[in-house]
Amino acid sequence: MDLQLNSEIMQEFLSPIWLSLKVATISGVIVIIIGTLIGRILARRRFKGKAIVETLLMLPMVLPPTVVGFLLIVVFGKNSIIGQAIEWIFNQPIIFTWWAAVIAAVVVAFPLMYQAAKSGFQGVDNNIEEAARIDGASEWKTFLFISIPLASKMLLAGSILSFARALGEFGATLMFAGNIPGVTQTIPTAIYIAIDSGKRFMAWMWVIAIMILSFGMMLVVRIKQE
Repeated sequence: MDLQLNSEIMQEFLSPIWLSLKVATISGVIVIIIGTLIGRILARRRFKGKAIVETLLMLPMVLPPTVVGFLLIVVFGKNSIIGQAIEWIFNQPIIFTWWAAVIAAVVVAFPLMYQAAKSGFQGVDNNIEEAARIDGASEWKTFLFISIPLASKMLLAGSILSFARALGEFGATLMFAGNIPGVTQTIPTAIYIAIDSGKRFMAWMWVIAIMILSFGMMLVVRIKQE
């Protein structure tokens, strides 16, 4: 009986951690790809309305998480064209699934990756890129073998910070994905429910776990920037 109880407690403890890592990893990959590409495009390009575009891209960083969650429900809900299309393709709505947690994490983590990528590419010497083009390198090869390596410090920092932000996402995830144990319950939502239900020990265990993960990632950023 004790072994079964311990096994259930361990499963209860590990489930939000595995889900959080899965959500943060998938959303992190998406954010890194999109953030790097958009950061490169907007690093030096000038056009009318650029300030408005960049403000919209950075907006999730300053909006309350509940507002982000509400907007995600509006965009992906059953009454929207996107939500209806997703339900038609997959035979179920995306709300209250772990993919909803991924989308929420992508939205809130993207500004960090975009800003880091943009700063990194702005710091690349344009003359080096131009020399590569003169030597016959295509735009894609110049981007892969010149721009990215030269901006790698900022790209790495943005990647780790984005992953950490996705790992700690709470408000938008709670509204959009819900808090279903074993399905959409991440570490932050598990901590919230544990405190609310008086499970202080479990709350502390999750707090310690996410602090260790976050500390490790921030330490890597600091070491790489020195």
